Amino acid sequence: MSGGEVVVVTGFGPFRQFLVNPSWKAAQGVKSVGLGEQTDVYVKEVPVSYVKTQQIIAEIWQTLKPKFAVHLGVARGSSVVILEQTGKNCGYRDKDVCGFCPKSHCCVEGGAEKLDSIINMRAVSKEFRRAGMDVIYSRDAGRYLCDFAYYCSLYHGQRKAALIHVPSTGSLSSADRLVPLLQTLMQAMLAQLEGHSDTARPAVTVR
Repeated sequence: MSGGEVVVVTGFGPFRQFLVNPSWKAAQGVKSVGLGEQTDVYVKEVPVSYVKTQQIIAEIWQTLKPKFAVHLGVARGSSVVILEQTGKNCGYRDKDVCGFCPKSHCCVEGGAEKLDSIINMRAVSKEFRRAGMDVIYSRDAGRYLCDFAYYCSLYHGQRKAALIHVPSTGSLSSADRLVPLLQTLMQAMLAQLEGHSDTARPAVTVR
């Protein structure tokens, strides 16, 4: 680590047919290309487990105190990149890889029903779509581990988090297309976070 500001990028562990989860491969790809000289990228693989996800996300915010966290998950059957605006607190009924589901069906008991990222995902997706990229905006992250991790991170990190669903099919599922796009997306989010997105917006390049 070079002493710059820390951005955490997480991907998920093995899940059903994904022996190596594409979201974790993508996170490692972002680590290898970086997010600019002033930014240290810390990557973490998160098991598809409610209990471990809760522990890891809380620990990330308490110990690393990152400037921003980006959680990557895979959208099965999707060929586009999906930017999620909102994390939902309750309604988790599907069991994780350990066969477990929280009794309360919630991320944080007594927490707000939903939390929105500090980043305007609609604006980011619009900008990338104008440049011809397959990036769409969503307000429903699916009530499974991706949504669960996102809410926990928004809760612990004062909403300075993003959830990006990466595609499992199509041309964007290949690392050489996906990683540069994720890099540029994250840089656009960081520019917006710093409040000078008009001056510091990275050029959106179509590969």
